[in-house]
Amino acid sequence: MFRLSYGKEKFFIFEKMIIAKQWLAKARNDLLNADNNLQSEVVPYDTVCFHCQKAAEKLLKAYLAGKNILHPVTHDLFFILEKIPPLNSEAEELRDSLAILMPYAVEIRYPDDWYMPYEEDAMEAREAASKVLAWLERALPEIFQDS
Repeated sequence: MFRLSYGKEKFFIFEKMIIAKQWLAKARNDLLNADNNLQSEVVPYDTVCFHCQKAAEKLLKAYLAGKNILHPVTHDLFFILEKIPPLNSEAEELRDSLAILMPYAVEIRYPDDWYMPYEEDAMEAREAASKVLAWLERALPEIFQDS
């Protein structure tokens, strides 16, 4: 009986790490997309900002998955962040970076009275996403192993 219980627990830990690594892989693809666009001759700055926001969102969800916490189904970075400080108080340092990225979740994708970001905005968004990635590397280093 003990071995069976132990085996299930070990499988469960393995499974949550797989999910966390999948979120990390998706976030890295968003960062790659942003970086590739920043290197292009004609840069779609709105797309860069959007992918930086998506990367941060997925990085936060990777952390929650790695801690076996269900993530909220939202693009609101602050709402997702609220789940994290009880597990990792250093996540509070992300607030400024997340504030930079928040406007790029949804509104930026549609034409209206919204503005088009400039190069400075895209570079700031990329730096903000890098800070979220660096935090995750410190907070949950095990998901970076073998990835």
